[in-house]
Amino acid sequence: MAEIHALQSIIVLLMTGILAITLMRPLGLSPIVGYLLAGLAIGPQGLALIDENDTTHLLAELGVVFLLFDIGLHFSLSHIWDARRDILLFGPLQVGLCTLVIAAFALLFGLPPSTALVIGATLALSSTAVVVQTLAERTQQSCPVGISATAILVFQDICAIFLLILVNSLGDMQSSPLAAIGLAAVKAGLAFAAAIAIGRYVIGPVLRTLGKTRNEEIFTAIALLIVLLTAAAAGSWGLSLTLGAFLGGMIISETPYRFLIQTEIKPFRGLLLGFFFITVGMSLDATILWQDWPQILLLVGLLVAIKTAVILGAALVLKTPLRVAIQLGFLLSQGSEFAFVIFAAPSLQHTLGPTESASLISAVALSLALTPALAALGYRVAMHLANMNLAKDRQAVAKPVATVTPVILFGMGEIGRCVADALEAHSIPYYAIEMDHDRFIAANALGYPVAFGDIGDLRLIETFQVQERTMIVVTIIRFEVSRALTPILRERYPHLRRFVSVADEEEKQRFEALGMQAVVTRSVPPGLDLAVAVLRSHEVPAEKIHAWMQRQQNQALDSLQGSEPLVQAA
Repeated sequence: MAEIHALQSIIVLLMTGILAITLMRPLGLSPIVGYLLAGLAIGPQGLALIDENDTTHLLAELGVVFLLFDIGLHFSLSHIWDARRDILLFGPLQVGLCTLVIAAFALLFGLPPSTALVIGATLALSSTAVVVQTLAERTQQSCPVGISATAILVFQDICAIFLLILVNSLGDMQSSPLAAIGLAAVKAGLAFAAAIAIGRYVIGPVLRTLGKTRNEEIFTAIALLIVLLTAAAAGSWGLSLTLGAFLGGMIISETPYRFLIQTEIKPFRGLLLGFFFITVGMSLDATILWQDWPQILLLVGLLVAIKTAVILGAALVLKTPLRVAIQLGFLLSQGSEFAFVIFAAPSLQHTLGPTESASLISAVALSLALTPALAALGYRVAMHLANMNLAKDRQAVAKPVATVTPVILFGMGEIGRCVADALEAHSIPYYAIEMDHDRFIAANALGYPVAFGDIGDLRLIETFQVQERTMIVVTIIRFEVSRALTPILRERYPHLRRFVSVADEEEKQRFEALGMQAVVTRSVPPGLDLAVAVLRSHEVPAEKIHAWMQRQQNQALDSLQGSEPLVQAA
């Protein structure tokens, strides 16, 4: 009977997830909202179609485990080094400031200092599951906003591990919180070193051996084994399952098989992450939501306002562009999935009381549901600011550019942004120009270094000190303008390489006759062909180009699969 009961829980979760997706899409709402509402409807406080048991808890936790494994796949040692500013500076500054400010508010409500500090640290964290999902829905994973947000979330997830240890030690009078955290830090450091060594000297050779069998099905089993094994190993060592999964992803990221593994786990990740959101909805108490809704709304408003303001301030301190800082503030303003575990801990339940604890959990859940709308609001604010500053930007392009980058990128549509992502991913400086108002505003809001103007204007070319540039990449096809400018560019800037994106072979021949390197756009996402050609011209190693291409193609595939039930929840 126990097996049938567990199976019934899974069936209800699957049916509920499919129904949530089906209803939310026509309404234009995020699937996350549907999952939370569905969980509230079927949970113990709703129709009671399913109860919270070991099976549902395990499925929910595995959803976050698989998500962290997938993030680890993108964070090789070189990636962490590239994102060191956000991981080592922005992340600690954001978490520290948010903790202090929220803890100060908690003290005003009469909570003890230790409890206020724990609540502040817990609410300082953001939801990796929700933010990654939101970035995927908005196809912002590779833009400056998405890259910074992901790096900050990685730091937050590491902080959550030590926070869980601290909360558990508060209820154990025999152990010292500082000693427990110190021991956990040593264990985490050893686990990190072990992950690197195992990936390089064990997993890599094993995968190469298995790859020779050309049996693709075995990689599915290997992917599941690595996720579960690393999570279980970390858990048995007193660390969190999510840290183990993240390290497991890093193990694979150091091998050439990481993209195949990522493809294999994608269905499991999406399905289980959908279960996670549903079980979050199940944890809500409809009675408390109804009785204490003014207090819950106040808590949500305070949480979002404080975190948005603090993250914005921290970003500006680190000289992050205002348009990027605003979006990060709104995007990371929700609570974290770890809050559901921490606020349910007996030590906090005893101090807060069941009603206050339930109110905090409900406020965090509501903040998760609001994240897609808040992210859209942040984007609109950034767009508005970019529009207001358009006159200033027009004046700026009439002045010499202070920092001369080797590449000028003309056109910031989909193709141009793909090339910009490639240049940023490989630390190749560039500056972009856009002549279309709407595209300029959108690219500016997303954090790309872009000016407003028309490169067909010879005065603008001279303003941008083209004599000190090495390359112009054109993503807007205007043959007549290119033909008119070619004699002047050849005479004044003979060293300048010119790349152009074209639609077909006929256009390619026309532009090549002008001495330009024309690249036909056939790839998905659009612009990948041109980006690869530009990277090769900068002598970027082939393996790095291939790795970046795979990431872009996987993200494009995720976007194309966004309409699939449950699977798109990652």
